[in-house]
Amino acid sequence: MTPVELSRTVLHAVRRAVDAGELSVAVPTRAVVAPPGPGGCGDYATGIALQLARPAGQTPFRVAEVLRSYLVGTDGITDVVLTGPGFLNISLDRAASDVGLVAEILRRGDRYGHADQPDGRVVQLHCPHDLRAVVVAEASARLLRSQGALVRVSAEGFEDAWTSVLGVTVDAVGHAPAELPVNVRAVPAHGSADPMSLGRDAGRWALLHPAAGDRPRIGDEHLVQREGNPLFRVRYAHARARAAARNAAGLGFTAAPGPVAERDLLAALADHPRVLAAAADHRAPDRLARHLVTVADAALPFLPTVLPRGGEKPSAAHRARLALAEAVGAVLAGGLALLGIDAPEHL
Repeated sequence: MTPVELSRTVLHAVRRAVDAGELSVAVPTRAVVAPPGPGGCGDYATGIALQLARPAGQTPFRVAEVLRSYLVGTDGITDVVLTGPGFLNISLDRAASDVGLVAEILRRGDRYGHADQPDGRVVQLHCPHDLRAVVVAEASARLLRSQGALVRVSAEGFEDAWTSVLGVTVDAVGHAPAELPVNVRAVPAHGSADPMSLGRDAGRWALLHPAAGDRPRIGDEHLVQREGNPLFRVRYAHARARAAARNAAGLGFTAAPGPVAERDLLAALADHPRVLAAAADHRAPDRLARHLVTVADAALPFLPTVLPRGGEKPSAAHRARLALAEAVGAVLAGGLALLGIDAPEHL
């Protein structure tokens, strides 16, 4: 069971409790599941009982008890433990969950973590005449659209050079409509620094990787092809993942999801939908940029193990590792695309 499937399972439990008359609430459109916090246990936790307690007219712990009865015994769930005021801590069938996660990523490709349909939100993003604010707003718009929102971006004093060099586009020039403005602000680069001198990909990364409240560093370190450069590690991991697929095809075998032991890498991939949703909600593309670095850093030691060595013949283990490598490539490519950065096949 993937985190997305688990979220749907939690919502289904709420719906069943409502249908049975045990809860009298409107079923939410989304159930947030995330790794357990301090004091938690299991693989994932959700605070949906705290969200539903007031409209249900019951304590969060009582709501959690009701939902637990509908979650226990569900295929893919091995245990549900209540902690704190009413958190549901869920343990999964790990082997089946890992295989399902990789299969889900391969099925969705670079749209893994995207919403299946519009969610009804209409958002107007507006930013001042500042290149970094415009880049952050545009990347935030991509993230919001990936989560089902309808978004329009406007900027004051937009300059054509921004489009030609950094690939920035906005929907309108001028002031945002007064009824739905969300102002996007970010600490600009130092006055003498010119992100456009780095080119599109490195320039965008330099502006998006730091949090909006931090001043970005604009220097040649973003162009260096070494492991000290986070952008290089992300793009290199993507290129290595794609190369593994090409080389496997040359050896005559294809990917097939199966058991693998890369716990940190699987956890990072499983967290991708949550990161996309949080980055969109907070209009914080830096969260996605840092998450891509986490995925890349977990993937780089693993990727050299994907292909057979010496006289080895491709086995089920190689096919499973290849499936995981292809999943890595899909997540990194999709994440970079949302930041407006190319993911090269060769590097």
